[in-house]
Amino acid sequence: MTTASITCTDLTIRFPVYGADAKSLKKALARAVSVGGVLGRHAGVTDVTALSHVNLQLKAGDRLGLIGHNGSGKTTLLRALSGAYEPDEGTIEVQGRIAALLDLSLGIDPSATGYENIRLRGRIAGLSSREIEERMDEIADFTGLGPFLAMPVKTYSAGMQGRLAFAAATAVEADVLLMDEWIAVGDQDFQKLAHKRLLKLVERAGILVLATHEVPLLKLYCNKVMRMEGGVASEVVDIRKLDQLLAD
Repeated sequence: MTTASITCTDLTIRFPVYGADAKSLKKALARAVSVGGVLGRHAGVTDVTALSHVNLQLKAGDRLGLIGHNGSGKTTLLRALSGAYEPDEGTIEVQGRIAALLDLSLGIDPSATGYENIRLRGRIAGLSSREIEERMDEIADFTGLGPFLAMPVKTYSAGMQGRLAFAAATAVEADVLLMDEWIAVGDQDFQKLAHKRLLKLVERAGILVLATHEVPLLKLYCNKVMRMEGGVASEVVDIRKLDQLLAD
């Protein structure tokens, strides 16, 4: 079992707002019930607090589901855990190799070939050149794109681009797996293969953090759950208390 761990202590993240009237912005946010965050001012700058004093501790074997309305802070938390956002207050400590399946289009260069994009995605994921080349044949075979891999991605259909991005993104051995919704790409036959590949990635990971609105997925793959609302996180509870958490 991996020694993966996640510790967040009073994690707070704010996004500055420039070029907008604070009073107008406050009224707009008040009307948008599903939009999270709290409008305020820090160091003379108007900002929105996207995460407010989030405390979280996960260890190997934990499978955490994040629930909440759109704009509640789920994606911001996942991006913070991935290292994309620095805390404005508090701390984040993540032990282990991270695989962040948050945006499959990240790092895809339309002008580069499929092979070149596999290498690019691999480097973004932290793989060495040797590790990428060792996995190249397996990734290429899984895409099912054959000779198209030698062509620029801008010549691909949306489905072909999805296959390429998914195959490259899921080729990483992760200690900590972060997912913003369960990924479904390609046609029905490819989706079956993708589902099996994703399950293997989840099984090998020490920790899974999955943000989704799909209750069946939460109950199937997670053993813990946490609710986000306006950037504020609930206590982490056993997945068996999911229905109660949803009702609150």
